[in-house]
Amino acid sequence: MIADVLRDAEGRMEKAIEALRRDLATIRTGRASPSLVDRVSVDYYGTPTPINQMAGISVPEARLLVIQPWDRGTIPAIEKAIQKSELGLNPNNDGQVIRIAIPALTEERRRQLVKGVHQHVEDGKVALRNIRRDAIGSIRELTGERMISEDDERRGTSQIEELTRKFVDEIDRIGKTKEHEVMEV
Repeated sequence: MIADVLRDAEGRMEKAIEALRRDLATIRTGRASPSLVDRVSVDYYGTPTPINQMAGISVPEARLLVIQPWDRGTIPAIEKAIQKSELGLNPNNDGQVIRIAIPALTEERRRQLVKGVHQHVEDGKVALRNIRRDAIGSIRELTGERMISEDDERRGTSQIEELTRKFVDEIDRIGKTKEHEVMEV
C-alpha cells in the first residue's frame, strides 16, 4: 500500500518536472529555438491553434527562426499572434515563410528573464511540496484505517521526504542550467 502511494507520488513529481522543463523552454536565451513559439496560439478559423500544429518551424541559423505555414493564407494570423505574444519578437514575411530574427539580449533583459526562471523553479517546488503533502496525507489515512502500522507510517513518510528531496535537487539543477543559458552572452 505504501509502495502504491510512493509510485503515485513519484509519477506526479516526474510530471511536475516535465511541466517545468516545458515552461523553461519557452524562455528566450538569445538563441533561436522552435520551442520559443510553442505556447503561441493562432486564431485559425475561430479555433486557437498552436503554431507548431499549422506550420513547420526550423532554425537555419543561431539567431533566426523560420516558420513555414502549410496554408499560406494563415501567414498574417501567425504574424499577428507572434506580435501579440509576450516574446517581444518582430516577424517578417515574404509571402512564403515567416522569418524571425532573434535579437541579442541586453543585460537588464537577461536579469528579468533570470527572475522569471526563478519564479518557474519556485512554482515547481511548490508543486512538489503539494504532492508530498498529498502522499503523506494518504499514508496517514492508511494508518488511521489501521491498514498499516505507525512504524510503516514513519518509514513511508521518510521515503516520501527522500523522494521529494531528490526531485527538489533535480529542479534546482534544471533551474541553474537555464539560468546559465540565459546569462551566457
